[in-house]
Amino acid sequence: MRTRLDVTYDGTDFSGWAVQPTRRTVCGVLTDALARILRTEVRLTVAGRTDAGVHATGQVAHADLPADVDPARLVRRLARFLPPDVRVRAVTPVPAAFDARFSALRRHYVYRVATAPFGAEPLRARDTLSWPHPIDLDAVNAASERLLGEHDFAAFCKRREGATTVRALERFAWTRANDGVVSAAVSADAFCHSMVRSLVGALLDVGRGRRGTDWPAALLTLGERQGVAVAPAHGLTLVGVDYPADAELAARAEATRNLRAPAGPGGEA
Repeated sequence: MRTRLDVTYDGTDFSGWAVQPTRRTVCGVLTDALARILRTEVRLTVAGRTDAGVHATGQVAHADLPADVDPARLVRRLARFLPPDVRVRAVTPVPAAFDARFSALRRHYVYRVATAPFGAEPLRARDTLSWPHPIDLDAVNAASERLLGEHDFAAFCKRREGATTVRALERFAWTRANDGVVSAAVSADAFCHSMVRSLVGALLDVGRGRRGTDWPAALLTLGERQGVAVAPAHGLTLVGVDYPADAELAARAEATRNLRAPAGPGGEA
């Protein structure tokens, strides 16, 4: 039975999603718990392999589980077996064509930045960057808008051999909440390795006045990384993944497989 797992985690004490020998990872903790409960090995496929320190409130994975598994009971049992920094919110039967990675239409991330003189509030310090500079919202939004659309984002990605860096950036918008925290909402069909944090790092330089609003878009013509700071991981959270209707899952997965070369180990964002 193919199942969808909706997962949330505090990435602070994880070495990212992907299993790594001798390191504590989200996938490693989840698969260990599932194996203990189900008494069989379980393989998880994830929508977005987050890097070390990156969080998720809307992560999605799929697994093929024994047909007699009760999804609601499994959620309750996982709550007892898992550590407090990772939870499976729901386990849902899905069509066999569902692929958490390749069927996805887009991923949504949010990056939080506290610009108050005292930094981030203590209860949000693990998911919010303390940034000791003002952020000009008009400037960062003007610069972000110039990056929208399909481009080669090689200047904002860590290259992987044989993998494409062409992505369709659908949303990149900055807002300031009543508490003064600035959030960057970033959505795309997919992200290459370190892309979101590189985009945020570049725009933070724009926001503090070190770079002009045309600078990030000009980097797209370089075809390689150059002079872009990568924002710290802990400010970033994967907040959602969109999928098509069930009847369109297989076609979407096939189209994505044809477009994306297999990625190596590590995270996407």
